[in-house]
Amino acid sequence: MGMNTDLFTPVGGIRMLRTLLLRSTLVVTAAAMISGRALAQHSHSHSDTAATSPAAGRDMAGMDMSGGDDWRMAAMARHMAYSSPRPLTAADSLRSALVINGLRQAIAKYQDVEVAEADGFKMFAPQIKNQPQYHFTKGWNAFRNQWGFDPARPTSLLYKKDGQGQFHLIGAMYTASRRTSEDDLNQRVPLSIARWHRHVNWCIPARHPKERWYETKNGRPIFGPLGVATREECEAANGRFIPQAFGWMLHANTFAGNDLKSIWHDDHMDHDHAMIGDPK
Repeated sequence: MGMNTDLFTPVGGIRMLRTLLLRSTLVVTAAAMISGRALAQHSHSHSDTAATSPAAGRDMAGMDMSGGDDWRMAAMARHMAYSSPRPLTAADSLRSALVINGLRQAIAKYQDVEVAEADGFKMFAPQIKNQPQYHFTKGWNAFRNQWGFDPARPTSLLYKKDGQGQFHLIGAMYTASRRTSEDDLNQRVPLSIARWHRHVNWCIPARHPKERWYETKNGRPIFGPLGVATREECEAANGRFIPQAFGWMLHANTFAGNDLKSIWHDDHMDHDHAMIGDPK
């Protein structure tokens, strides 16, 4: 089968970008709507085979998700999947350090969030306030990163907001197509150092979404990133099951010193997910 060269023309590229944006609109809305309610209930502080894929539960075996009163951690675990770890090599350490150095130089100018916004980075889910972490995403970068990688071209910038409402740049996020192989991810950032993640097994309302987003069962959400995690449960709730929302993602805590483990640490299971906050 020949390559579709139309993708690399201006018209073809715009058409593909529109398609990607349309496909992501529903799950973006899901995250924004359900997440605000999820935190409000919290007393503190975040392919169709995906449900049965070994990667869907990978890296969770060492975590105690069964007991305690924080069921949200267990719910989050059912919706996260990670790339497979690889043996660490000196070459990997050097290569991942070079990626970070390139990223730091590229985004240093975005310490001022207004500079980032002027350059095309837009806040994700602006209707959610008090987010533990804010993603400012550039659509054109996201489009280009589906097929290629440049350390100086992150899809999103990551900010924290202080008590005075000022944004502070803490890092960036890389993305890749959901069809990207782990070998290709490893070529971008070594898997011995970094753990790429995916958001999997989402259930969203099939009909009348505005009225149904906040439905619960036994006091817990049915829909969204903390909802049910199997096709059977989702269909029983008259929902639409999404095996994978978005593509591969990788957070870089760019300014967390020079320790590679800290820089590439994935904090999704440390606290509530960065999309969660208070509804405005």
